[in-house]
Order: sequence, then C-alpha cells, then structure tokens
Amino acid sequence: MKRQPLVSTIIPTYNREKYIKRAIDSVLNQTYKNIEVIIVDDNPTNAISKIVNEVQENNSRIIYIKNKNRLGFTKSLNKGIETARGKYVARLDDDDFWCNERKLEKQVEFLEDNPSYVLTSGGMIAVNEKNEECSRVLPPEADEEIRKLMLFDCLIPHSAVVFRKDVWKTLGGYNEQLDPAEAEDWDLWLRMGKIGKMYNFQEYFVVCLWDKQGKTNKYRSLKFNLLLRKKYRNEYPNFWRAYLLGWIYYLYYFIPFKRLISPVKQHLKNIFFCNQIYKKVNRNNKFL
Repeated sequence: MKRQPLVSTIIPTYNREKYIKRAIDSVLNQTYKNIEVIIVDDNPTNAISKIVNEVQENNSRIIYIKNKNRLGFTKSLNKGIETARGKYVARLDDDDFWCNERKLEKQVEFLEDNPSYVLTSGGMIAVNEKNEECSRVLPPEADEEIRKLMLFDCLIPHSAVVFRKDVWKTLGGYNEQLDPAEAEDWDLWLRMGKIGKMYNFQEYFVVCLWDKQGKTNKYRSLKFNLLLRKKYRNEYPNFWRAYLLGWIYYLYYFIPFKRLISPVKQHLKNIFFCNQIYKKVNRNNKFL
C-alpha cells in the first residue's frame, strides 16, 4: 500500500519540453520525501509525454495527467490540485526550478507548527533565457508586513508557495475566469489572507524565467491589477497608495523611451513600498 503523501507538487505544463525535466528534478531532489509530483500536460502533442514517462519509470511519486482538450493554465492547475492527495499543495511552473533543497522541509515544518497560517513562500531569483540573473525578490516576512503591502503587488511568489489544500477547497480554488496575465495567484492569496496568516521565508527558494508575458498580456495584467486592488480595498490597508502606484505602472506602459525614465519609476516604487523589495543585479552575472 502506497504511503499517503503530505505534500502534492503541481506542475502544469505546455510546450516547455526544454525546461520540464529540470523542474521535476528540483522537486525530487528535495530533502523532504513524503511527496507526490502531479504534472498536468495541456499540450496535444507528445513532446512532453516522452520526457515525463522516462522520469516516471524510475519514480512512483510522479503522476502524469494529459488533458484530452486544451484547458488553459488555470483550469489545468485546479485539475491537478483536485487530484492531489496531500494535505499541502506546492506550486512550481514548468520553466522554473527550486534552488534550495530544504525548501519543502522548512515549509512543511512551519505549517505543521503554525496551524493559523494558510500559506508560506520565500524569495525568488529571476533569470533570462541566457541564464543571466536579472533580479532578486525577497518579500516581507511577517504576516503583518505582508498585509500592509498586499495591495501594492503580489508578494507571494507562485513557484515558491506551499498552501493548505483544505483552504483552497473552501475558497473554490483558483478563479478559472482568470489566466496568468490576470494574476490568478494574487487573487487567491488575497482570498486566503482573509482566512488565515501568511509567511515568507527570508531565503531564496526558486529560480524563475524572467519576462514570460508578451506585450498584450502585460497590458491585460496592469489593467486587471487595478481592478483587483479595488476589489479588496476594504480587506487590506493602504488602498489609495497602492491604487495610485497601479495607475503609475499602467500609464508608464504607454510611454515611449521607457528606459530613460525607468530610474524615476524605480524611485517611486521604493517610496511607495517604504523599503526595497526588488533588488536589481548585473545582467552579466551567470546564475547557472
């Protein structure tokens, strides 16, 4: 009889055969072993199937779900979590990977010891296609600080999060009317924050591929983020400051010669945040 996993890692995938093996390996290399890895393939071709099947042959913890018809990211994500047997759900995008082998061990221990917390995440390192490091994000640690800034930006890196499945179920899962350009993760964290506390480890847990959105998606994202802030204006503090910053981002999108005024934008961001969450690094630095 198979051991009941405590953690279910969900990896939706579509056309990422270049990266999917790296993502899976980063999960299997975790020090915490009571897990299952659920891969939801939204691609009608067999490009991903061959890679996943080869890994699956040597590891019974891999569960492979291939959608008959394309569902999209958010529906695939919910489908994977519905299948999950774990008490906790860990998220990982197919082109990202965990860079801390003790990530799950630390997060599970924290959630087991702190039942009032609904989720925990950590820091993120962004790299470009050449594996050059672009930036580092180390979000606020304590629940109180996260709440103060929650309307300013999504402070829970999606590929670093672990949350309670029962809370996800109570809330009806990710909003399937939204897609990644419309911050389906930020929307869920804002809803989860109404039920329990949140915590960010002050360590870098995940390496993410930078700038996944195209220009059309970027516009949709900025527009939706304004609506999201208005939706939760009575649930979290600092609405007007966050809403104004959102408009600055939105208008900045339409300005030509953005690089010339980029330092001004960064200065405004730091003023609004009251501390520097986003740390820029030299793009010539190779992370891998």
